[in-house]
Amino acid sequence: MSRILIACGGTGGHLAPGIAIAEVLQQRGHACTLLISQKQVDSALIEKYKHLNFVKTPGQAFAGGLSKWISSVWSLLSSLRFSHKLVRGAQPDLVLLFGGFLSVGLGLAARFAGVPVAVHEANCRPGKAVRLLKHLATRVYLPDGVRLKGVPTERVRYFGYPVRSDVKHCLKVDAWRRLGIQVPNKLLVLIGGSQGAAALNKWAVDHCQQLAESGISVYCVTGLGKDSTSSIESASTAGEGSSVTFVPFSDEMGDVISAADLVITRAGAGSIAEVIHCRAPSILIPYPYAADDHQQANALMHECHGAGLVLEQDALDQLLSEVQGLIFNDWLLAKFKSNLERLDRFDSGARIGQDIEALCVARALLEANGAESAT
Repeated sequence: MSRILIACGGTGGHLAPGIAIAEVLQQRGHACTLLISQKQVDSALIEKYKHLNFVKTPGQAFAGGLSKWISSVWSLLSSLRFSHKLVRGAQPDLVLLFGGFLSVGLGLAARFAGVPVAVHEANCRPGKAVRLLKHLATRVYLPDGVRLKGVPTERVRYFGYPVRSDVKHCLKVDAWRRLGIQVPNKLLVLIGGSQGAAALNKWAVDHCQQLAESGISVYCVTGLGKDSTSSIESASTAGEGSSVTFVPFSDEMGDVISAADLVITRAGAGSIAEVIHCRAPSILIPYPYAADDHQQANALMHECHGAGLVLEQDALDQLLSEVQGLIFNDWLLAKFKSNLERLDRFDSGARIGQDIEALCVARALLEANGAESAT
């Protein structure tokens, strides 16, 4: 049995794949500890994973301005001290880092202790933490087609984004039943990511009547702290009932996405991976202020694969016509679904889990050979 520390908190896009890998490794008999942030989104997401071991750690993202920069540096030092004690006590065989501010302290502490480091980058444009940690890594996991300057090719594996085992594609009628909604015609699902998206929420509110008149029901995940659960009943021009449902959070994203005829979502790597896994045609609205504009890169890659469309946030006035034109175009939706199935060609979590297991075995053999040489 190997011991693995996983730094994956801060956003749903980091935490969700960490959970996916921890479940794979735990099923294979290894012990995993997941380092998460003290943010509300982390606390909400881990509620249903009581079988995993989570540890809340200090740390905050780097921000602009002198006072915020000083605060961030102090937070990094606190995280480094915490991680040093954790590594010394847990004596892990490997640490796995998913980027973000929690990864830096653990990565440095592991390197100082001589523990192998693996880094996972989910986005098509690698983030700051990964660009820093790449120099410490024994293994780097990247999306297809992404290059990371300065990393030898033998250290890279193109294994994709691991999706949690409970996020599964299912029949629409089963998803509707579990979500407690009725859909007489078409269903549009809006997802703003783990933090929510105010622009998408407002668009749903402003256009719910027009959507209903077109025979389109709406299910909108607004984001924690954005709104309480509510619903609006409307009728189409044909007299069919349509509903608009707002929920602040869902831990049943497989059902939410599978229920949809069309999904509107931000372009975080996690959202795109779940859309692919659940075979949902989508319109991607990249968050325009994302670090390094990584959501734009993710969205364009998805569109290039013929799996969905991209619309800029400053073109939201065109979104209604795009939705109405696409959601009733069964031929194009079927084409998107075919391409989504092609993209979902292997189990990323299983491949990463097997590779981590192999790295731990290699380290154990190296240490055993070293001990024999010393005697």
